[in-house]
Amino acid sequence: MNSASYDAIGLADLVRRREVTPAELLEAAIARVDAVNPRINAVTQDHRDWARSMVTAGLPDGALHGVPFLIKDLYATITGTCTSNGSAFFQDNVADHDTEMVARYRRAGMVLFGKTNTPEFGLTVTTEPRLFGPARNPWNLEYSTGGSSGGSAAAVAAGIVPAAHSSDGGGSIRIPASCCGLFGLKPTRARNPAGPDRGDGWSGMSTEHVVSRSVRDSAALLDVTRGPDIGAPYFAAPPARPYLDEVGEEAGRLRIGLWTAAPDGVALHPEVMHAVRDAAKLAEGFGHRVEEVTPRFVDESYADAFRTIIAGSVAMSLNKHATRMGKALSMDQLETITGVLAGLGQSQSAMEYARAVQTMQFVGRRVGAFFADFDVLLAPTLPDPPQRLGHFRMTTDDPAAEGPKVARATMFTSVFNASGNPAASLPLHWTPEGLPVGVQIVGRYGDEATLFRLAAQFESARPWFAKQPNLY
Repeated sequence: MNSASYDAIGLADLVRRREVTPAELLEAAIARVDAVNPRINAVTQDHRDWARSMVTAGLPDGALHGVPFLIKDLYATITGTCTSNGSAFFQDNVADHDTEMVARYRRAGMVLFGKTNTPEFGLTVTTEPRLFGPARNPWNLEYSTGGSSGGSAAAVAAGIVPAAHSSDGGGSIRIPASCCGLFGLKPTRARNPAGPDRGDGWSGMSTEHVVSRSVRDSAALLDVTRGPDIGAPYFAAPPARPYLDEVGEEAGRLRIGLWTAAPDGVALHPEVMHAVRDAAKLAEGFGHRVEEVTPRFVDESYADAFRTIIAGSVAMSLNKHATRMGKALSMDQLETITGVLAGLGQSQSAMEYARAVQTMQFVGRRVGAFFADFDVLLAPTLPDPPQRLGHFRMTTDDPAAEGPKVARATMFTSVFNASGNPAASLPLHWTPEGLPVGVQIVGRYGDEATLFRLAAQFESARPWFAKQPNLY
């Protein structure tokens, strides 16, 4: 039995029918780590022995009982393990508790056996941290996995696990999904819990979920984790029924806006344009109405506001850890861009931070107004196919040069972190060179259900599950 031929729901069903045991699935996943991780560097923390002891002790009889799973090494804590956030400064950050997302995965019966590679503090759109080295794209090892959930995306694309924990503050689920040929949904703000250590991430812009090979796994995992935790500062209205029930349901006749005009004025790469327009034709074939749009969601204050919020969050996280551990904040343990942002965060005023938050709230109002007339927005995930490793550099002699590159990469994704709308990247196209190109669909605030229905239509019309890189 080749467990890599099944998605998470399929594996859980095999366990339920007693055709395979959780221990056997864990050992198969470990064997795949040993076979491919030396080449792709997706898994940077190995918890196999701890996972084996959990299986031996007995797993909760949850919806995904026995399914192997990996956690992104960014703010998600597992009791007794280190959460490094991709940073040498956090290598002593051993947790005495699980975050709520981790606890919910464990209650679902999933077997957590490692952590995945991420850039330092998730601050860029590739996964090449100085601490662990670059994650490599399974479709071509010289190319980036995207970021910041690049390790998770590489692990799933390589068949180590069918789905893996991820997070998204500016595109960090959708961008790696696009680069690695996966389905990646960023949920509505507050759909999933952020506690107990944080009320939110990046003033509500960051949220957690998964990258997966199937749409139904994403839905099932969101059913496992959705809902506020105790004391959550935000609340997303619960869905009418389980998200898994939406997969395969009729989507109706949707009003879809097609957005292909790059906000930076630089043309989309031809392969990206082809992917998005082909997706639009497919949507029309499903019976949906597609209309070209050129929305103006952001103004000239947006980039500064985004940077202000991130810089403040980075500075706070660094200082909080230094205080907790009783040590000095050492800038030489940080990558260049992290140090620049930390310095900015320490110097900016409360008024600047409040202005930045208000700017993001105005973005949310503009996005909300757009969805008064449309059910879904169809757009690129990235304006270009995956970049070669080294194109984006957190450790650089020219920090100013990184901003425009990251801004271009996130111009179709970060706006929906500001607004909080659900958005997903679908693997609908591969370039002639064999590199994946994702297409993004965005829904109304709180309306993941429509995205799951539409994504399932695309998945049925252009199946991608069987497409896997040749690593074995």
